[in-house]
Amino acid sequence: MAESVVLDPVDLHLLRLLQNDARMTYRDLAAQVGVAPSTCLDRVTRLRRSGVILGHRLELDPAKLGRGLQALLSVQVRPHRRELVGPFVERIRALPESLTVFHLTGPDDYLVHVAVADMSDLQRLVLDEFTSQREVARVETRLIFQRWDCGPVLPPSPSAQSG
Repeated sequence: MAESVVLDPVDLHLLRLLQNDARMTYRDLAAQVGVAPSTCLDRVTRLRRSGVILGHRLELDPAKLGRGLQALLSVQVRPHRRELVGPFVERIRALPESLTVFHLTGPDDYLVHVAVADMSDLQRLVLDEFTSQREVARVETRLIFQRWDCGPVLPPSPSAQSG
């Protein structure tokens, strides 16, 4: 498990702002947080080096790219052995329909978030890319009606840690 990093209120404020708009300039960040731009740059650099900030991403709308139907695929792999897991995950990650892959505990081994054009495209994906694989014992499909983003992700408050 990764070590947590001690963050002060200025760091937390910077992280909140950057999670809402990663394109903010250091000058704008510094003004909103109440520190000098050079201090802001130093703090963000430290947060990157310590691994708190992992990177910056461009988020695309799958529907605008012709992938208007999203689903969650619960996948059971049998046998669930290391020599099958690596190649399976890499094959699924390489699919253009795959958005996220989670390795789970419980009856399902993986949860795969996919975006496809329509129901026939989803059927093709499940049959050709999942159930056709020898190691895939079962796939359960759940359609996503709507999605909401949450966050920002911040460390637990001190009161939550002491309980």
